[in-house]
Amino acid sequence: MRNKIELRSPPDALFLNPWRDPGFRLLLEPEFIWRSMPKAVIEGFAASAFKEINQKISVFLTATKRDKTFSRAIEYNAVPVVLEHASFRKSYIMAHDRLLLTGASGTRLLNQYRRENEESDPDVDAGLDAFFSGCRSDNKDGEIPIYSGLLEPDIAFAIECRNTFNYYHFITESLPQLTLLDTLGFQGNIYFHFPNQEDKQRPFAEAFVVALFPEFEDRVFFERSPKDYEKVLSAFDLVGSHPMRPLEDVAGIEKHAPAGLADQVGLTDIRLQPVLSMNSVSSALLALRARALQAIEGHDFGHLPRRFYVGRDTRQSRSRHMEGEDMLYDHLRLFGFEYVVFESLTPLEQVALMANAEMMVSYHGAGFTNMLFANPDAFVIEIGTLQTAQFRWADFWPLANAAQCRYVSFFADFKGANPLSEPRFSIDGIVPVMLSETGTAQVMAFVVTVLGHYPTLKTAASLEEVGRRVLTVGAGEHAVRLLEQHPQLVRDNAKLCLLQADCHKQLDEPKSELIALDRAFKADPSRWQTLVRIVWCANRCDRPQVIRWALAQLKADFPQRHAAFLGNHSWVRYIA
Repeated sequence: MRNKIELRSPPDALFLNPWRDPGFRLLLEPEFIWRSMPKAVIEGFAASAFKEINQKISVFLTATKRDKTFSRAIEYNAVPVVLEHASFRKSYIMAHDRLLLTGASGTRLLNQYRRENEESDPDVDAGLDAFFSGCRSDNKDGEIPIYSGLLEPDIAFAIECRNTFNYYHFITESLPQLTLLDTLGFQGNIYFHFPNQEDKQRPFAEAFVVALFPEFEDRVFFERSPKDYEKVLSAFDLVGSHPMRPLEDVAGIEKHAPAGLADQVGLTDIRLQPVLSMNSVSSALLALRARALQAIEGHDFGHLPRRFYVGRDTRQSRSRHMEGEDMLYDHLRLFGFEYVVFESLTPLEQVALMANAEMMVSYHGAGFTNMLFANPDAFVIEIGTLQTAQFRWADFWPLANAAQCRYVSFFADFKGANPLSEPRFSIDGIVPVMLSETGTAQVMAFVVTVLGHYPTLKTAASLEEVGRRVLTVGAGEHAVRLLEQHPQLVRDNAKLCLLQADCHKQLDEPKSELIALDRAFKADPSRWQTLVRIVWCANRCDRPQVIRWALAQLKADFPQRHAAFLGNHSWVRYIA
């Protein structure tokens, strides 16, 4: 029973406040709390064989982009800490009998607290909000204390693990904590504490520690929780303290959040933590990526492919093979793709495979954890379902942002007797993917286009779909070439001409953009928006005569729009 955690107490008696409660000290003053960083290209597309499912996917994707996607990613710092009277229980950490909210384990802890108290306390979220609001107020004029004593040379460093058999959780949550020892001259032992049975531990955990942290090889031990320490070093991901931080510490994050969250100063509302998490990256995760890339320097990995499809070793994972996998791979190998299984590669080979990748394709699974090591030019393409979009997609956003690669998901169908029936995650878990012939065609059209092989498409609608998707992921040069391969479809088609203009805008080619806009207006003179855009583009090209023509056309055909435009942009009057 020592491993049991009782979560029925009030929040102020259960969760540790680093500013006020004993047993918690920062080892070093953090260089920063949070800072913004460029975000990766993260896009999703509907690829179901059924109109009803595509509609649901599209609604979800639109809402996610509008309501949850930040304009920039947030890097949150992680720092070493000294814990006293510490206890590692299950996959959580306690100090002086209070639970520490740190990183992903803190998020899970709050979620578990909600579940266990929702029946007895219907206002459990209100109670948490009151607790965190009180913390923010109490902590306003304080500082998290810094350890000032001398550390014993043999003091241990301990890490909590969700488990030691799930690749995603170990690589993204547990392993990065070792990077906090890089500047400490650490001489003690390192302990990974996990709640699962020892025989469930997978070899990858120790293999990655040895490959990426060889200096600690003889001092790393895996021990099942519970484990108590009088004093121990550990890692603290500052994002765990976000809801209890003084507002001045976190103010400004909301500037990068969607417009609907602009009034949520610092996004401290507990219900917004999932949105913050999906757009955040731990500094320890970035440090792990840097260390992994450094570890492969000077080695020869010429035997590894640059284009590859990732399969699954069913001896060491749940068998959730995608229906349609063979059909997809048969098409991919025509374009130089090779079939790989991550489990058959060494840790450094897995890192190098992604670091040198041009494109990875696979169906949803823990293998996308290796996106952390991808180079910024790589395309990482996932085949999933509406269910993986809703419950798993956001888990991989921090990895894409850490790598700055292009993470593109195609959400296809559920594998089952009735693919129109949505599975219930709480009952069915993650169900396998089914990729239809239609879905395969969509994936392949995208893949070959961004690789510079332009397919012949039969309809304007299919051309617009592929071209728009390629443009959306930042590959405007390939979208232009695709459109140029279909002159008869593009000619006199306003939507395709506007798409062509969008491509040239992304490529910063205003003169070509202006030509495409002119064609778009001729194809559809009913769109006043095209005329306004012509004005702006002509101004960039220094073409006053074109501006005057467009304004005259706007005045003749859309007098109200003309008056509004001139009223809002006085500079136009001087040209007109």
